[in-house]
This record gives sequence, structure tokens and C-alpha cells, in this order.
Amino acid sequence: MKALSVRYWVQSFPNGEPAKIKGKPISQLGFAHFSGGRSRGGNVGFPQLVAVASDKGTSSPTSSMPDNETEIGKKQKLHEEEEENKGFVLDPQTDDSGSVVGFNLTSSSHPLTGDASEVATEAPAEVNSEKVEETDGDIEGADGAPTKVTHSIVFVTSEAAPYSKTGGLGDVCGSLPIALAARGHRVMVVSPRYLHSPEDDTFAAALDADCRIKIACFGGEQEVAFFHEYRDLVDWVFVDHPSYHRPGNPYGDINGAFGDNQFRFALLCYAACEAPLVLPLGGFNYGQKCLFMVNDWHAGLVPVLLAGKYRPYGVYKDARCILVIHNLAHQGVEPAATYGNLGLSPDWYGALGWVFPEWARTHALDTGEAINVLKGAIVTSDRILTVSKGYAWEITTVEGGYGLNELLSSRRIVLNGITNGIDVNEWNPSSDKHLEAHYSADDLSGKVQNKIALQKELGLPVRPECPLIGFIGRLDYQKGVDLIRWGIPELLNDDVQFVMLGSGAKMYEDWMREAEAAHKDKFRGWVGFNVPISHRITAGCDILLMPSRFEPCGLNQLYAMRYGTIPVVHGTGGLRDTVQTFDPYANDGQGDGTGWTFSPLAVDSMLWALRTAISTYRDHKESWEGMMKRGMEKDYSWENAAVQYEQVFEWAFIDPPYC
Repeated sequence: MKALSVRYWVQSFPNGEPAKIKGKPISQLGFAHFSGGRSRGGNVGFPQLVAVASDKGTSSPTSSMPDNETEIGKKQKLHEEEEENKGFVLDPQTDDSGSVVGFNLTSSSHPLTGDASEVATEAPAEVNSEKVEETDGDIEGADGAPTKVTHSIVFVTSEAAPYSKTGGLGDVCGSLPIALAARGHRVMVVSPRYLHSPEDDTFAAALDADCRIKIACFGGEQEVAFFHEYRDLVDWVFVDHPSYHRPGNPYGDINGAFGDNQFRFALLCYAACEAPLVLPLGGFNYGQKCLFMVNDWHAGLVPVLLAGKYRPYGVYKDARCILVIHNLAHQGVEPAATYGNLGLSPDWYGALGWVFPEWARTHALDTGEAINVLKGAIVTSDRILTVSKGYAWEITTVEGGYGLNELLSSRRIVLNGITNGIDVNEWNPSSDKHLEAHYSADDLSGKVQNKIALQKELGLPVRPECPLIGFIGRLDYQKGVDLIRWGIPELLNDDVQFVMLGSGAKMYEDWMREAEAAHKDKFRGWVGFNVPISHRITAGCDILLMPSRFEPCGLNQLYAMRYGTIPVVHGTGGLRDTVQTFDPYANDGQGDGTGWTFSPLAVDSMLWALRTAISTYRDHKESWEGMMKRGMEKDYSWENAAVQYEQVFEWAFIDPPYC
């Protein structure tokens, strides 16, 4: 009679492919024995694991770690008996939402499993460990590339598309988690459940997780709830509290920023730290060995809480935290007196303490003391990322560091930049539903048809030969709209057309209307934002102008290149990283580059770059077509970005966590 032992590994099949287990089923064992996480959400139906008979000795379900001295011999013996024993696999069972609710042991001839590779690694003490080690083969990711290490990743963000979005942050946190989950990682996104009106159905698919927690901060206990939706292999978790239920956007309304944003996002950070411990998503918790990805200051309290409130008590001692800076200009600075509201020990004030320079103080008696949440995140995170390599350098300079440049320079060894990806399915000229005609790098004929359709739609003279220049973005100082305003009169002296789409500062909105009235045959300004129109402008224009003062990454230039529209950009941040200035003499006269960058940031420099692009468009059609094709062939997919993020994950786990 073979002795009963249990071998389990619940994350050995991150892509839905069960791992092969040798042996035969004996009985069902309750999964609760293996759950090390806490649950405050009531009874949870845990999945079942199947006991496997083998002659490797008796093993207790609560003591699954093997004896190191005999493990090699046991694995060798198991290998020798491979032909004798028939293979069985763990077949995951899912509910209607796609969440894993249990496992059945089935034959390896199961039509969904095929010949899955054997996973001979013993499971660690905690079910939620992130490491998968293979002995007979690699576990492959969604793209077929071997993935030897997978992680339990927790994104913490103030916005995530399509649930909430005001800019690039929402795009990143709505797309990158899906790309990482497709590569085999277990991914959770934690974001507020914003309800802007009683009729708001944005979160209709997210169900109440029946879990309430108490958070001690701001002079009392605050209760928050969790809602959950499983979509695209990702656990989308939404923190619910009355402070998130109000008109406006995630940060403010027509009257400006909300006065209680420090409170609202402190709740988010506390809830995000508890979510991996208390939410049994798919039947089991993420547990303590997580990788937190915290985005901008809104999530910046997370690494401080991990270091100051959890690790001193042995919780999250093996977790890591990566700070992703999307825009350093926003830092979460509040009066020093508010530190006591955060629920942190006085010992941790130094991590968040901030002193304004004398020139920035309001009066002679102002000491300049404040707290800076983003500063605390920079100090306590294990690694720091920005959304482009150029921006990673810029934030260490006086000009781009917004007062944090010296601190960031001191942490340069853990600072990296990774260019954002784009949704290559949504932004695809060969299948875009918003376009008049589809086209590709192999057949560019549809490009001019979209130009003609755009001219007709906007009421411009239909002139396919006339260079059409576009701008899409917020109408504010950062985007360099003032340069466009001062340069338009001179630019429109040339035979060109110009179209702008955006909203923002009232003075720029009013100017767009005035410019349209003054240049009816050459200029169109669309005040507001419209997704179909943004796609049609991107496809229909010949040139896209982006004179941003600073741009951590930028997405519109990536969209433009994918659509064969040539970007003319200020050489800053991600714009400089992604747009290569055209060189007609490179490659033995074949040319190289995808657009033009200009510097310094001045009207004359901008007009020079635009006129160079216009003359190339008119007089050098072959070179122009080469630029279009090179831009369209660039790989700016999230899959490409995800591979680079995985490298940083490995680096994060090399050193001990911050304590």
C-alpha cells in the first residue's frame, strides 16, 4: 500500500494550463488547511485539492515542505517510475466570472491539457508564493516564451481605464496589468469605486466581495468595502467609501481639487495593503509575498505603510514595492500638521517631512514645513520606475526634479525608465472602426482617403496635396499650447491646414474659436474631447505637433507613428526617446528616422521643424513614405513593455525589502 502524500501548486498553471502530476487520486482534502491568509468576508468556498498516492513517504497537509537531504533522491525515484505511473493533471474549475473556484484531478489525456510538462517542485508553506521552478520543462507564458518566475502583483492606482481615466495613468493601469497577467502572473488592480451620479453604471459588473475592513486614521475608524470583477485574467478590485461618491473627476470638480484628497487616497493605500490578506479571490488570498506597483503620489503611502506598520510585525517581510512615477509635478504635499491624520508613528515623520525653499514660502513667519507623500514613496520603495528613459534622467535634474532631484539622484541605482505601450488592437489603422478607410504599412492607399474624409467632416477645403497638421491634447501650459498660439499666424501664411482637438484653460479654448473665425479655410478648433474624432485626426493628418514643455512618456506620438502620421515634437522626456529625427543621408541614402524633434522650446525652433517637415512632404515623397513605414513598424505594444517590467521585478527581489 502506497503511503498518502500531498503535492500541490496552485499557481503552476497561470495561463489556464494545468500542471501534470504523477500518481492516482485517493480522496478529496479541504483547501482550508493550506490557507495562510486572513478573511473578514465571511465563509469562503475554497477549492479542493486531490490527494495523490505515491511511495515517497507520508506527508502532512500542514507540513508540505520536503526534507532537503532526501528530496533529490525522491525526485530521482519519481523520474525512474515515470513509465510505471499514469499521469494525472489538476483541472481548474471556474465560475461564471472566470474565477477559479476549485480543481479536479483528471487524466493527462484530458482534451484541454494534452501533454503538460511535469512540475516536480514541492509547494512552499504559503499557497501564494510567487516562484515557479520547473525540473522537466518551462511553464510558458501566453506568447510561448518561457516564464520561470511568476509573481503576485498588486497595482495600486487612482485611476484605471475603462473604469476611470483622466490621462496616461489610466491607460497604463488599464493595459499593463492585462499584459502581465497574459504572461502568467497573478495580477490585482486596486482603485477607488468612483460613482459620479446615482445612475452611474461604470462598475455594474463589479460585485460586492462581502468584505468590510476598519481603517484607523484621521482621528477615527473608517469602514471601507471591496467590489470585485474578474476580467482579462486580472482581478479588478474597487475600494468603496462615501468619499468616492461625488460629481466631477477622480481629483476635483469645476471648483478645483477636492479638499479631502489626502484622506481619500490614504484610505486607498490602507485598503490596498489589506486587500491581498483579506480577499479570497478565486478561492485563495494573494498573501504576503506580493509585489506592489504603486502609481504616483495617490498610492505613495503604500510603501511607507509596508515599512512602518506591517514589516515590524513580520507581515509583508518578503514583499517588494515598486514606485512608478507618471508625473513628478504632482507630489501630494500637505501642511505638516496633517501628518498625525495618517495613522503613522511619529518616528516616520522624517520619511515624509518636507521643507519648502524660502522663495516659495507665503510670509516671513512661514517655516515651510510640510509633508510630501511622493517623497515618502521615493524613500521607502524598493525600486523606482518612470514611464520613459528620458524622463528617468530629467527628474534627477534641477529643471525637471521639482525639488526632489537630489533625493532621486541619491537613488539613481534603483531608478529606471520603461516607455509605455499602447493598445495595438484599439489603435490599428487596418481595423479601426472609426476610420473611413483601412490601410497598413504594406498598403498606404487608405491614408489619403482618411485625409479627404477628415477635411470634409471639418468643413475644410478638400485638398489632398495640402499638408494637414494636427494637435490633440489638453489645452494647458505643459502641452506648449502657448507656442502654437503665437506661431499660428506665421505658420498659416504658408499653404497648410491646421486642426486642434482638446479642452482645458478657458483662454486657450477662446483663442481656438477666434483663430477658426479668422482663418476659416485653414484652421479648425474642436473644443472638448471625442474619441472617434481623435482617431480620425490621427489617421487623416500628415503631421502631428507636440510642443510639450515636459512629457514623461506621451502617447499621441506613438499613436501617430502607428497610423503613418509624422510627429514633430519638442525633444523632452518620452518624446525624445520615441521620435528619431529624420536623417536623409543614413543607410546609404535610404534615410532613417521617424519624425523631427526640436530644441530649445521656442516658437522659432518649432516653426523651423514644421517647415522642414512640410518641405519634405512636398518635395521628397519617397523619403516621406519611408518615414511613415518605419513608424508603423515600430513595436510599442504592452507585450514589449511587460517584458521590460519583468526584468525590474527580478531586480526588486535581489535585495532585502526596505525596513
